[in-house]
Amino acid sequence: MNMMTPRTGGLALLAVIITVAPIGFTNTYFYDVAVNAMFNAILCIGLNLLIGYAGQISLGHAGFLALGAYGSAIMTTAYGVPPIAAMLISATVVGLIAFVVGRPILKLKGHYLAMATLGIGIIIHIVLKTESKITGGPDGMSLDNFSMLGFTIMGDKMWYWVAGVLLILSAWLALNLIDSPVGRALRAVHGSEVGAEVVGVDTSSYKVLVFVVSAVFASLVGSLFAHKNGFITPDIGSFFGSVHLVTMVVLGGMASVFGSVIGAVILTLLPQVLAAVEQYEAMILGGIMMGTMIFMPKGLLPSILASLKRREAGR
Repeated sequence: MNMMTPRTGGLALLAVIITVAPIGFTNTYFYDVAVNAMFNAILCIGLNLLIGYAGQISLGHAGFLALGAYGSAIMTTAYGVPPIAAMLISATVVGLIAFVVGRPILKLKGHYLAMATLGIGIIIHIVLKTESKITGGPDGMSLDNFSMLGFTIMGDKMWYWVAGVLLILSAWLALNLIDSPVGRALRAVHGSEVGAEVVGVDTSSYKVLVFVVSAVFASLVGSLFAHKNGFITPDIGSFFGSVHLVTMVVLGGMASVFGSVIGAVILTLLPQVLAAVEQYEAMILGGIMMGTMIFMPKGLLPSILASLKRREAGR
């Protein structure tokens, strides 16, 4: 029996890339960029479950990222809660918030849903900016290194391996979810909500479930991002941040876990590559997105794989 399926092969390739990539890193700057890319990839995997598989748009996802970051920062600095406990509590609270707001807004469709999620993100951003006694306001707040059981994660190199393991774990969890009955129900919801309901799928419950899962992904990454950088500001939950995440998902490939990783890596690395032509950065990024949507409307990875399949079929 052939044990190397596209899923296991993709995970194995991802693990190999993460393992060998540091060979080309000449200083800690490369590790820092790589960690940010992997954090974004985890975020995009969770968001792709919502957008790509369930077909539900979210333009306020950076708000959940910010809630996770600030939840950990406030609990660890003001109340002395251990970082791991603060991270899990924040994720639980964010999951509950997503559940409460998700039930009414996920009844909406199309641009109405997009505007509702945008509103959630804007509200979170405003609260973080204005509640200066708790959040530090526009100036932000600092927090200590992430420690657990006497072990402290310090330095970009150590964070690289932590982020790498978490990325592989996140991809594995997402792939298992997609292959489960829940994943099949999500794809049915995306295809046709009416058709899914006819065959007995509780579309409302599944949409809320995937909304909560994607929000928890964002919260966990937010907590780790805050500890890794040691400082956060409300801009972490800005509208631009939410749009950036959606762009990563669309660029890499909707309904593609590994496409999410590719999109996140590309759009995290591109600003660094284009630093020499900073005044043209937005124009170049816009051109890349336009070209992708015109010539590869399903995203980079699905389009490339479809092209390879056509070539093999034509032989």
